Amino acid sequence: MKKIRFGVIGTNFVTDWVIAGARQDPRFELAAVCSRTEQRAAEFAARHHIPHTFTSLERMVEGDTVDAVYIATPNSLHAAQAILCMKHGKHVLCEKPLASNVREAEAMISVSRRCGVALMEAMKTTLTPNFRAVMEALPRVGPVRRYFSAFCQYSSRYDKFKDGIVLNAFRPELSNGAMMDIGIYTLYPMVVLFGRPRRITASGILLGSGVDGQGTVDFEYDGMGATVIYSKIANSSLPTEIQGEAGNLTLDRINRIGLVFWQPRPTAASGRETPEAPQELTRPADHDEYYYEVAEFLDLIESGRIESSINSHARSLLCLEIIDEVRRQLGIVYPADNACEP
Repeated sequence: MKKIRFGVIGTNFVTDWVIAGARQDPRFELAAVCSRTEQRAAEFAARHHIPHTFTSLERMVEGDTVDAVYIATPNSLHAAQAILCMKHGKHVLCEKPLASNVREAEAMISVSRRCGVALMEAMKTTLTPNFRAVMEALPRVGPVRRYFSAFCQYSSRYDKFKDGIVLNAFRPELSNGAMMDIGIYTLYPMVVLFGRPRRITASGILLGSGVDGQGTVDFEYDGMGATVIYSKIANSSLPTEIQGEAGNLTLDRINRIGLVFWQPRPTAASGRETPEAPQELTRPADHDEYYYEVAEFLDLIESGRIESSINSHARSLLCLEIIDEVRRQLGIVYPADNACEP
């Protein structure tokens, strides 16, 4: 079996989790790490047994050390770094959101196609067995009338923010904020399941740094509505629900689906119909949750494809198109919005 050699740029805790999942696939080999300082690169390499360290991304990708790069840097850096890697013939798995805005994402996709290398957004939820169970069970719902999803998680960084310390999570120059960080978990599955909405109406709370602390977005589709709520300044335990004429599908947590439950519509009070029993549709996960996105990406490389059929380029573009509109309505502007082409 041929190993696919990865380099990683970005050495935060998410990279630790992705590496743990990726190493469950025998095709994955971690060959290099790039960080801003030699000390940080050396520490990360020692922890994960990585043979090569770099402080320059260009140096890491200009030679034959790696075949692919996982990018887990701040959102504002995704486009330029991905384009650099792809122009050197490296496949790119890029953390969500794919870019700061749809203009940057279009540039990334154009380079992917021109260079013939794979580019995929690392949205893990939509590639898990439980999301596949949702997709397969969707016809049981009948005509869908509403999608509702919530991801609200109070951030410890907000405590620092209230003390006057603005960390990365709330910095517009890094293209951050609640929608970009966690709201996208509610949005991307909606796009995969239902496609492009006809109308978008957003409201939210803007913080003093100029990014959103939380928000609510209503979507209008033909024959159905959708609502997503997200927050980094409050918690919620609300599940995600797909409501249809024949019944409902409930997902316990949209960012990490641990339970999928089918609840058929109650029968008429006359009792003439035989009621359908509720059913748990949860599928056993035989791997770490981050394994599935890496496995999908490795499949692309092995098969010579440049995009996933689930986390496709078109869906990544549509998500950013929606986020751009949400930001426009909320008055959120990133420096990247006015920057030159990446």
